[in-house]
Amino acid sequence: MIDFTPFVRSHFMARLQQQVRYISHADAVQQGELVRLIEKAALTRIGRKYDFSSIRTYKQFASRLPLYSYEDLKPHILRMVNGAKDELWPGQCFNFAQSSGTSDGRSKYIPITRESFQWNHYQGASDVVSHYLNLNPESRIFAGKAFILGGSFANNLQVPRGVRVGDLSANLIENMNPLANLARIPSKQVALLENWAEKLPRLVDASIHANVTNLSGVPSWFLTVLKEVLNKTGKSCIHDVWPNLEVFFHGGIAFGPYRKQYEEMCDMGKMHFLDTYNASEGFFAVQSDWQSEAMLLLLDTGVFYEFLPVEDSDSDTPEVYPIWEIEAGRTYELIITAANGLWRYRLGDTVTIEQLNPVKLTIAGRTHSFINAFGEELMVHNADKAIELTEQETGCRILNYTAAPVYAHGSKSGHHQWLIEFATQPADKAVFMQLLDQHLREANSDYDAKRTDDIFLVMPTLVIAPTGLFDRWLATTGKLGGQRKVPRLSNNRDIIDQMLELIKTQ
Repeated sequence: MIDFTPFVRSHFMARLQQQVRYISHADAVQQGELVRLIEKAALTRIGRKYDFSSIRTYKQFASRLPLYSYEDLKPHILRMVNGAKDELWPGQCFNFAQSSGTSDGRSKYIPITRESFQWNHYQGASDVVSHYLNLNPESRIFAGKAFILGGSFANNLQVPRGVRVGDLSANLIENMNPLANLARIPSKQVALLENWAEKLPRLVDASIHANVTNLSGVPSWFLTVLKEVLNKTGKSCIHDVWPNLEVFFHGGIAFGPYRKQYEEMCDMGKMHFLDTYNASEGFFAVQSDWQSEAMLLLLDTGVFYEFLPVEDSDSDTPEVYPIWEIEAGRTYELIITAANGLWRYRLGDTVTIEQLNPVKLTIAGRTHSFINAFGEELMVHNADKAIELTEQETGCRILNYTAAPVYAHGSKSGHHQWLIEFATQPADKAVFMQLLDQHLREANSDYDAKRTDDIFLVMPTLVIAPTGLFDRWLATTGKLGGQRKVPRLSNNRDIIDQMLELIKTQ
């Protein structure tokens, strides 16, 4: 196959040079983005409410608009889903990314406007390639196909004609430039299949004979696919299947817990891994240096960033800072204003600023307790509700609980481990866990998707905590007392492993 990399490299390098020029001018670039966003939305419902047409400075902008949570914007967004025009962004929005995380429902809907597709998501993906080509001058990435792993649309929703709601990746694949589709696999028909039991073997069949040079997707999802590819071909190294594979562009969840498994199935003399910060709400950053996992913040892609010091996240009147006032080494809650109509939106992510000029960051976590080790986005309110229902149905009584992921290893699949201290234990522990799993699936659509057919997550497991374990653990943290707080969900095993170790010493 012809290698088109030399022919397109100049295009990507020109974009890289554009980014290099603004590295020392983050303030000017970001103020320019704010002006672009405000001017574009001046005649929308929210633009008229806050008189966008008279805003000239960041100070005016920050003083007029409050910080918004999803719940605050939800009435506007639901009107947009139902076809309203000029609500949070000009015109009608036809695409919405569906994800979990709301306090009163299974899903939230993030608008993906025409401008957010072009200014942000697709531009961000292009910027990833620019940085990769710069880091790997010998790349032949365009000599073969990109294997892009996508989700699906929620086809059971009642929405106006032409409106599509589904995973971000499904929306991106659906609206991708036809020329770009020529350079990727699988076909759109296979990529957007909803049933993973059907989709997985078809992904394998579509890829094993292709000349795959690059992968893009969520690490947990792709790991399952690659294991199936190796199983189907009888190979132990993925480069025996795709000898020209050279890079995995990954994002969505932390890559660290999966790195070792990927390294074991790859020829590391050929393989590279490049991290991205790509969410339903926007494409924000990309790794630009092999020696550092810190990611370069993208400043001119239709997003204006603000930063709230993480220690002030629960304050009623927090101080919020623009990019020209942040400090290296500090951790902030990320606030975005973007071309999708999210204004001063509390994303829920926390980031640590690793350096300035250019601004590079690492993802510190979430502002609230959660598990997202496999893309399941399980929130505390989901767990609390499921626990409550399971207690009612089994007659047990729970004093304390915490849960954490157990990562897939070898032939063992990933799952959640629950450590629960009961006042009254359930008569049948297996039934208890089946009901808990059922209610978690009912409460959270992403968890339900990952549990379907045991493809990404198998049944959660239970460890019964001895009486007083949580108090013992709290005492070791110095938090035992009237203001004690027990972490319910953790995205790593630090807390649960400490408690399990206490059980051994009891």
